[in-house]
Amino acid sequence: MRTIEILEADITTLAVDAIVNAANETLLGGGGVDGAIHRAAGRDLLAACRALPEVRPGVRCPTGEARLTPGFRLPARLVIHTVGPVWRGGDAGEAELLARCYRESLQLAAKHELHSIAFPAISCGVYGYPIDAAAAIAWREVRDWPRPLPERVIFCCFGARIAAAYRALAGRGDKHS
Repeated sequence: MRTIEILEADITTLAVDAIVNAANETLLGGGGVDGAIHRAAGRDLLAACRALPEVRPGVRCPTGEARLTPGFRLPARLVIHTVGPVWRGGDAGEAELLARCYRESLQLAAKHELHSIAFPAISCGVYGYPIDAAAAIAWREVRDWPRPLPERVIFCCFGARIAAAYRALAGRGDKHS
């Protein structure tokens, strides 16, 4: 049975099989959680990201897709980089792209037989996705994931407002711990 946890914490401190990085398409670091992960992992993460092939000039990971690198100096063994959509009002396919971020990340976790994974609130920072809508998509994708792995999923929330959105979903009777 999959357990879903909601933690208000710094994702770079979690000792899990993989943490998910809310990255940009270059995978070369940025602000928010992306910058924090790059700083905590050290220079080797940047080198590993640079080594990933570009699918078009400057793009190593298109929006809605995911890539895997080692975690280097992080307590997490691996980093799954995914690129969420920029919020454009909800009529530009944002919901499906965000759902794909979670599915592709979970698919990589299952493929590599990872037992634990931690997600940030993808697209909820500078990309402007409304927190409640993003949390509902994240919760649904994890809850409905058909494979047994990962067994443990953490929604790692940076701040009380984000944690409250996930806790409201958990309070509706969906399974969690």
